[in-house]
Amino acid sequence: MNQKTWPPTKSSSDGPRRFTAFPFIRKQTHLQNRPSENPFFNHSKKITPTTPSSSSNSSCSSSSNQDFSQLPHDIIFKIAATFSLSNVRASSLVCKSWCDALRPLRESMVFLRWGKRFKHGRGGVKRNLSKALDSFLKGAARGSTLAMVDAGLLYWEMGKREEGIGLYRKAAELGDPAGQCNLGISLLQVNPLEPEEAVKWLYKASVAGHVRAQYQLALTLHKGHGLKRNLQETAKWYLRSAEGGYVRAMYNTALCYSVGEGLLQSHELAKKWMKRAADRGHSKAQLEHGLSLSSDGERMQAMVYLELAARAGEAAAHPVKNVILQQMSTFSRDHAMFLANSWRTLPSSH
Repeated sequence: MNQKTWPPTKSSSDGPRRFTAFPFIRKQTHLQNRPSENPFFNHSKKITPTTPSSSSNSSCSSSSNQDFSQLPHDIIFKIAATFSLSNVRASSLVCKSWCDALRPLRESMVFLRWGKRFKHGRGGVKRNLSKALDSFLKGAARGSTLAMVDAGLLYWEMGKREEGIGLYRKAAELGDPAGQCNLGISLLQVNPLEPEEAVKWLYKASVAGHVRAQYQLALTLHKGHGLKRNLQETAKWYLRSAEGGYVRAMYNTALCYSVGEGLLQSHELAKKWMKRAADRGHSKAQLEHGLSLSSDGERMQAMVYLELAARAGEAAAHPVKNVILQQMSTFSRDHAMFLANSWRTLPSSH
């Protein structure tokens, strides 16, 4: 896996990345309702606070008593377009009106499930990308943004970029964070010299809490890509993505803390995030953390992380590892190898 996630001095690209479909993610409304945080758009309207009054209280109480079963079917359908199967099922139980409105989405979930089976060769069926795409498209035609994203992914992998971007855009416009993320990344790859629209969609997905979009937004800001570099915004989104469990963001957050780029320099926090990335399988983080442990005299633990980094292809780990091996007893070397062989990656959002 290409892990050159820290931008070099000269502008470069990590190359095309494979996309994955993501489950429904609850939007973080506390971020969405703060337009001042968006550094990429101008807001023509100012939001003025309103003072509490008896009329506002009465309107709140009346709105809480509204009969949502009277909502038009098209409104219900748009609200639920990004829902997962469990959310569609739960919403269908609200009332008969909602059940009727969401029938196409329930059907799309069936096609989505079969599409995943055909794509990965699971559930007793052989792998068949043609049938997988057909199933995803049928699910997309019934309004599921999850099926749109999966169909767009298959089109992209087949080299049909325009069709893939079209489906990503449709899902993005319906509010799907995965569609917004994939659309942003696709636009960057197709036209890296004009990143404005890509950044717009990445920002929307990032505000909704999509950790890969947060990482990609930070990476785009860090590399420039025609935009003015903003180290504070870069570090902020690296940190949010890292807190959400994205391994590459953990590594870059550690580097930000280490050199004080966009964040207040802190070697303690740098070590913390580097270890988190290392424990989740990031080979460069394993190398850096192993070197740090070696400097602190923790030879046993250093040996384990350097061995893991070396196995993952980090050539720089070998000379340091060999020096440490010469300083260890036979028992200690065997124990370090046992720990490395028993090591298991901690879960992450990748």
